[in-house]
Amino acid sequence: MFTQLGIIGCGLMGGSFALALKRAGLVKRVVGYSKSPSTTERAKKMGVIDVAAESALLAVSGSDIVLIAVPVAATETTFKAIRHLVEPGVLFMDVGSTKRDVVDAARRVLRERIASFVPSHPITGKEVSGIQHADAALYSGRQVIITPLPQTAPDLVQKATDVWSAIGAQVLKMTPENHDAAFAAVSHLPHLLAFAYFSSVVNQPAGKDFLSLAGPGFRDFTRIAASSPEMWRDVLLANREEVLKQSQRFRRALDALEHVMREGNVDALEGLIRSPAEGRANWQMGGNRNGQGGGGPGSSGSSGNTKF
Repeated sequence: MFTQLGIIGCGLMGGSFALALKRAGLVKRVVGYSKSPSTTERAKKMGVIDVAAESALLAVSGSDIVLIAVPVAATETTFKAIRHLVEPGVLFMDVGSTKRDVVDAARRVLRERIASFVPSHPITGKEVSGIQHADAALYSGRQVIITPLPQTAPDLVQKATDVWSAIGAQVLKMTPENHDAAFAAVSHLPHLLAFAYFSSVVNQPAGKDFLSLAGPGFRDFTRIAASSPEMWRDVLLANREEVLKQSQRFRRALDALEHVMREGNVDALEGLIRSPAEGRANWQMGGNRNGQGGGGPGSSGSSGNTKF
């Protein structure tokens, strides 16, 4: 059991983690910090946190486990704010959808204190954001990717694995580089496509009329386009090199489909459709994830939101 959990970013992800640890009897006290005092006040009234901290540093003070649940673009600033209290033996984790940028920030700021940091990425979320949607079961049955570094203390890697497992998650280990390449393909590109596709429909002259005719297929395809603009702006920019590689692969696949359509080549078109159709029919999602929010080998931030 932990004596105190420090939460930096009392949104969906941080709040759900606090509730999960409380439900599992893994923590005695939770101290939370968010930029907005109204957020921490609401978290306290909901019983998500026990004490509202006035700064990120005060949320860390006295904590033996800390979760950084801020947008990835704010990670380095957060490290700078708490660096002096990143002590050996205290477990620090994040929930960011990208890992190379987070790790680079940790190297720049934490330096020798980086041994206490276990980069983490829970593959879960919701379209809705905010502490009011915190859910103790959010991580149950979901995958969590950890990307420890050579300098990371082995006992803290084990402790991180144990705590995620204790709240029902399946823990996988990857390098930051492999993580970002994989999630560019299965999480970040799908969000980019969903944003572009929905925009292309709604901005047509008759777009609103088209939307009135849309059914379940359109709803399911565009579900993740409702995700946090601020969060996904940061994610797409942070991992743009890998996302752009995947975008080029997608363009080639789309070009091939368009080419055979223009030629009216029935057999070739059916072949290009059949292969992904059969592959999708035989695919099973990892980590016993049943469709809400998460996905993966992909979000995060205090805003929460979908990880696909």
